Amino acid sequence: MDRAYDIVLYGATGFTGALTAAYLAEHAGGTRWALAGRNRAKLEAVRDGLGLDLPLLHADADDPGTLEDLARQTRLVITTVGPYIKHGEPLVAACARNGTDYVDLTGEPTFVDLMYVRYHRQAEASGARIVHACGFDSIPHDLGAYFTVQHLPKDVPLRVEGFLQAHGTASGGTVASAKGVILDPLGMRRAARERDRIEPRPRGRRAAVARGPLPRTRLRGGVAIPLPTIDPQIVVRSARALERYGPDFTYGHFLAVTRGGGGLGGEHGLLTTLRQKPGDGPSAEQRAKNWFRVTFHGEGGGERVVTRVEGGDPGYDETAKMLGESALCLVHDALPDTAGQVTTAQAMGDALIERLVRAGIGFRVL
Repeated sequence: MDRAYDIVLYGATGFTGALTAAYLAEHAGGTRWALAGRNRAKLEAVRDGLGLDLPLLHADADDPGTLEDLARQTRLVITTVGPYIKHGEPLVAACARNGTDYVDLTGEPTFVDLMYVRYHRQAEASGARIVHACGFDSIPHDLGAYFTVQHLPKDVPLRVEGFLQAHGTASGGTVASAKGVILDPLGMRRAARERDRIEPRPRGRRAAVARGPLPRTRLRGGVAIPLPTIDPQIVVRSARALERYGPDFTYGHFLAVTRGGGGLGGEHGLLTTLRQKPGDGPSAEQRAKNWFRVTFHGEGGGERVVTRVEGGDPGYDETAKMLGESALCLVHDALPDTAGQVTTAQAMGDALIERLVRAGIGFRVL
């Protein structure tokens, strides 16, 4: 494509955006990339901190024309500007119109469903790949389920359950996005119904989120708690798109905790610190103490496999890594021919897993 840039990072002045910029500065190699945002002075400060002579582009969610110009200049846009339901639509629209690939960090189901309804067909026609949830929401879960399926028999009903354990910190931006989901359950249901009405389902195949009794975590003294995040929806959409998931695929998504030793904290729990001010985030020392692991139990055709995806700080360091590698994968790697709103497993699959493993995120069979 005859465009000035391979990647433009929009939102580099935010906390996660700055970490993503730092990751690209170290790993982008010969990629032609630039920073974009509405405050040039803040962009210059980020650029100076990186020590690179990067181009700076003006882009503002309140001025759709600037986003249109941005989409025309680059092969791919990374955006960390949320809450996405408030700020994200004009950029998705611009990318869908201009055949520009797009990746974000959203964990907002309403936003993802509405963007499918409004722009999927246009993106298919232009060739744009719109890939939401390219951070901790939902790469470990989506690619973890995909990885697990590869170790189960083909062409048989499959069931996969994912059990999350983590120690991390939520930012002000993450809290703002979560509040948007919590405060508008009716809007979330309306968007999901609207998508269901128009989204085709695979013929002769079924994929669904698990319902029914809670499974055992298989942790000593552990309990499983349903985790109502966007992740199971993403996993099921990958399963509907890819025949490798078999004729009948079911996915369950749970938080795994053990009793004792401080309840939800400690080695086998989930400890989350909330920061209320958008743009705020934990120090490098705090992030170094954070971790995540997702253990998957897969069954099908009389066989069973246990796998794990694991890494460091889920909310920031590993999220910046996942987002950066997703963008580099879409720009540089030989990938399946996809367009429209697609998942990480559908669009990148094995190529992105290989990148993440090289970057230090573990994918292994237990």
